[in-house]
Amino acid sequence: MKLLLEKIEAEIANFKADAALQAEKGNKAAGTRARKSALELGKLFKEFRKVSVEEAKK
Repeated sequence: MKLLLEKIEAEIANFKADAALQAEKGNKAAGTRARKSALELGKLFKEFRKVSVEEAKK
């Protein structure tokens, strides 16, 4: 669970950096990376929900 949280935090940091570059400077490549990070975050959040439910059952 701790490793998963670290992955989520790292991906959020990547997303924030790339989204800011796109918004502030119009960097199209950063926008692409931000969208990719958003998809990855969705997967990580689903995994977090799965792990969280398993932890709650213990």
